[in-house]
Amino acid sequence: MSKIANSKNNHIKKKIKEIDIVLAGQANVGKSIIFNHLTGLHQHIGNWPGKTIEKAEGRLFYKNYIINVVDLPGIYSLTTYSMEEVISREYIATKKPDFVINVVDATHLERNLIFTLQLLELERPTVMALNMINLLKLKGIKINYKKLESILGIPVVPVAAIHRKGIAKTIDEGLKLIKQKKRKRILRFGKEVENAISRLISLLKHEDFIYPKRWIAIKLLEKDKFVYQLVKEKNPKITEKAKKICQELERIHGHDSSLIIADERCNLASRIVNEVQEITKPKKLTFLEKFDMLSSDKIFGYLIMIGIFALMFSSIFKFGNFVSNLLESLFFYFQEFFKTILGNSFGASVVYSIIESIFALIEIVIPYILPFYIILYLLEDWGYLARVAFLMDHFMHKVGVHGKACIPLLLGFGCNVPACLSCRIMETERERFITGFLTTLVPCSAITVIILGLVGKYVGMLYAFSLYLLAILIIFVIGKLASKIIPGQTFELIMEMPDYKKPNLKTILLQTWFRIKDFLVIASPLVIVSGMVISIIHTTGYSSKIAELLSPIIVNWLGLPKIIGILLVFGILRKELILIMLSTLLGTTNFSVALSNVQMLTLAILSMFYIPCIATIAALWKEFGWKRTFVITIFEILFAIILAGIFSKVLSFII
Repeated sequence: MSKIANSKNNHIKKKIKEIDIVLAGQANVGKSIIFNHLTGLHQHIGNWPGKTIEKAEGRLFYKNYIINVVDLPGIYSLTTYSMEEVISREYIATKKPDFVINVVDATHLERNLIFTLQLLELERPTVMALNMINLLKLKGIKINYKKLESILGIPVVPVAAIHRKGIAKTIDEGLKLIKQKKRKRILRFGKEVENAISRLISLLKHEDFIYPKRWIAIKLLEKDKFVYQLVKEKNPKITEKAKKICQELERIHGHDSSLIIADERCNLASRIVNEVQEITKPKKLTFLEKFDMLSSDKIFGYLIMIGIFALMFSSIFKFGNFVSNLLESLFFYFQEFFKTILGNSFGASVVYSIIESIFALIEIVIPYILPFYIILYLLEDWGYLARVAFLMDHFMHKVGVHGKACIPLLLGFGCNVPACLSCRIMETERERFITGFLTTLVPCSAITVIILGLVGKYVGMLYAFSLYLLAILIIFVIGKLASKIIPGQTFELIMEMPDYKKPNLKTILLQTWFRIKDFLVIASPLVIVSGMVISIIHTTGYSSKIAELLSPIIVNWLGLPKIIGILLVFGILRKELILIMLSTLLGTTNFSVALSNVQMLTLAILSMFYIPCIATIAALWKEFGWKRTFVITIFEILFAIILAGIFSKVLSFII
């Protein structure tokens, strides 16, 4: 019996085949929804090797196939303008997935087809998932799927991802492609362009490339730097002849050859749409389309944005403060219980510090990061974040980045951690780093506790408000300097304004879960270890020695009491601990007893900028690596000490 069973198992194992597929398409076409439906919880969110670009991959078992799925970044072309575009085309060309699912927004077919045409040039088996067909009738659009399939030479599957319709059929069509191995259909450009492509292909025929020859020829006409370098290394004579062919084409058309290719694709996409698409009724503005006009308006758009973000932040703060106080009370309830069990030994204090650090992490994640991510992905899936980026683009260019950067910066007022992690919405690595650096300078809710609880209460709300203005001014100046110092250039904001649509709750919750899990993996060890180190310092009596060591800076330069030095060390774990421990040491919450108005303002300025909290450091480490994190940390320590010291001297004459 065992031999028969083993034979059956071996037969089953032989029938199971492992394949690789990718999801490719423009931003906001529903790739994430399809990816989450396919992979569910069997997915991993990380970064591409050596890059800060996000990589989403997962697995599923379907019809005796183990299918590895990679969700490529949402991009608008397969050129070399951004890191996402380079990653996407290199993955498809070099990894050669068994088939590609090209997710297309059916309501914006012509724009999406331009990307499809570029994708087909890579000559991988491709299935088009024509998504959002559930919206076509509402928009008065009719598409002849079969005719589109005939023209493109690839399977076209109508899909309504939000309702899970057509996803299984898309996979089925891809599996058929693997078995059939049909010859690729070539979609031809104009006569002169095709002549230039043929001449280049004939030059390339004796060279060995991992890329299709026609694709290389088209890229040479587009003056793609990466492809030019690749061909030049193989045979410099080809690149010289390619330049002459480009010049000949430019003389005929009167434009740069890269623009000629772009124009040919646009014309081809337009011709295809004219053949397969029909407008069935006059279009009437829906409520969401009217709201779209208002939310993008130069006056009402800003009012709506302020209202939405005010509601967002107040909701997060109210929920966060309520849950944080609840968790704090719960921890306080168990505090004596833990101390009774653990005792007062050195080892017990270390174990207690671990428990305390875990609770501190929970108090950051559940009250603030969890609702932040849910609301962020809700606004993104709905389509509103694109409007915010558009409205803020002009101002953010003055800071040295483009409009999308305002989203992480605004979110930084709640918590620097999710603000830093959300910097991956920026297109280039340079802009991600500048935005991430600036988010650490935004006064978060913990800093707000210090500003309002110290300055606002005892010095005056006008001074507290002035500190926020100071923070905004410093962010503006440092952003401007960083954009000048860090090599590279700020790109103009080119992005799609997606239609408002019903958010997908499952996708939002899954994205939230993976973000939180991702953060906890890197933040937990740092928070726990730092908590243990601080506990050991306190237990072994080194606190006074550290305070003495820091006194030349704390006392002589900043004019603060010596004990503030050790409070700042504890503040690395959580900034609000500075006030909590100060009240414990003073035995009162009336800070005016021990600190003058100048000292309160100096301490607030120092706390605002002196170092990111340990959780933010963990987020920076994850996004930008330990070297850049170290540089940011050291810079902010020195900057805060110098700035607070200068203000201390100046304020002593004013107040």
